[in-house]
Amino acid sequence: MSGFADRVARAFGRGRAAEPAPRLVLAPVPTSEDLIAAVGRAEAMVADGAVPAPVASRVARVTRVVRDAIPRLDRMGAGSPQAYSVMATATDYLPEAIAGYLRLPRDWANSRPVDNGRSSLMVLIDQLDLLARTMDQVLDAVNRSDAAALVAHGRFLAEKFGHASGGGQLEIGQITPPPQPAP
Repeated sequence: MSGFADRVARAFGRGRAAEPAPRLVLAPVPTSEDLIAAVGRAEAMVADGAVPAPVASRVARVTRVVRDAIPRLDRMGAGSPQAYSVMATATDYLPEAIAGYLRLPRDWANSRPVDNGRSSLMVLIDQLDLLARTMDQVLDAVNRSDAAALVAHGRFLAEKFGHASGGGQLEIGQITPPPQPAP
């Protein structure tokens, strides 16, 4: 049968069996070990003076925060925007920013205006600063969530077992005399 005849026959349930639709195969979600390895590769890209000191220090800041966030990914929730940001920063955003800069000749990248009077070096520094601020916000959100859980647990315990202590507050000037023995 011709191509048109095949389509008509399939539409009416006759003719050759329809070919199965191609299956979409997704890449596996990176593990914590994969993310740590990706951070290590990004750090290696800027090692040994491959980039100016301001770039190296900003990359170190981003990778430090990403490393701090990786063990907490499970607390961010599966599929959360924060968890995705950490994963994408480690595996894509950070390495691509560095690689784009490294593909350029150093003198040209550091001096030639390419974006509103900014050199490629300044563009990269701005990107790294943005990544660092974003990772700081993600880690801060996770820490606040953990702190809120601690406070909620403390309130639960206080309700269940009585009032909590003053949290270690000193009451200066108020001395409570020791209890006197009963006669």
